[in-house]
Amino acid sequence: MKGKVNLWETHSSTVLSITLVLFLLGMCLLVEYHSYRVTHDIQERITLKVDLAPEITDDIAKLIQMQIEAMPEVKHVDYISKEKAADIFSEDLNDDFVNFIGYNPLYPSMMVNLKANYIPDVRQEGRAESIKKFSETVGNIEYVTGVTYQETVVNELNDVFYKITWFLIIFMGLLIIVSILLISSTIRIALYAQRETIRTMQLVGAKSGFIARPFVYRSIWFGLLGALITIIILAIAIGALNQSFAGLDLLDQSHLLWYAGIGVIIIILGIILSYMSTVFAVHRYLRKSNY
Repeated sequence: MKGKVNLWETHSSTVLSITLVLFLLGMCLLVEYHSYRVTHDIQERITLKVDLAPEITDDIAKLIQMQIEAMPEVKHVDYISKEKAADIFSEDLNDDFVNFIGYNPLYPSMMVNLKANYIPDVRQEGRAESIKKFSETVGNIEYVTGVTYQETVVNELNDVFYKITWFLIIFMGLLIIVSILLISSTIRIALYAQRETIRTMQLVGAKSGFIARPFVYRSIWFGLLGALITIIILAIAIGALNQSFAGLDLLDQSHLLWYAGIGVIIIILGIILSYMSTVFAVHRYLRKSNY
């Protein structure tokens, strides 16, 4: 009876180890996904300013707006006439500067938002060339006098996202290594608890593969169980965070497919990590036992 209790404690510690590691990996995947989503949204809010000639009419401006909107890299175009620009400027100054100086010195313009895939990145020359090509194409349109965008802000935003990504990749890699060592240690305890049975099997001529098979099969179930527990805990954590930080909108339907994908990844990782750790621990133990 005592051996059974010890064996159950070993199995429960194995599942707990898998669950803890998978939970940390799952949190890293969630942080990576939401950091990408936030960066993606911010990138699409960055605007390119298209300056127009002062003599342009609203009808011509509308035609140019339709021409720019038809470009595949464009998400949204907002036309700002001279009058609208003056109203915005007067509201910011809290003063009617047009009446003060006697005329409207502002030029009409368009504010263009690109799709995130076309936002320039200093690390990817192809994307940098695409924004340059877009600026040249729009700049060649009649009545367009120039195209400008916040290049420094874009590059700094990309730098932050890449630093977060690499940090999470390194952290998850270390977690995987630690998890294999941790699970292997708990498996070796389980093997030691059944050392007499294993030794008896070896004495009657059982092969290492035959002895290891039950432990390997059991490890797959442990990995699956740990993954399912992890998914439940992550779902509870997401719900709690969404209530505490409503602005994050973590339960929006657009995230559900990605959450499902993360859940599948966790299940696969749980099975693979448990399997690899068990194979490593069992064969190492059996080699020492045979020796």
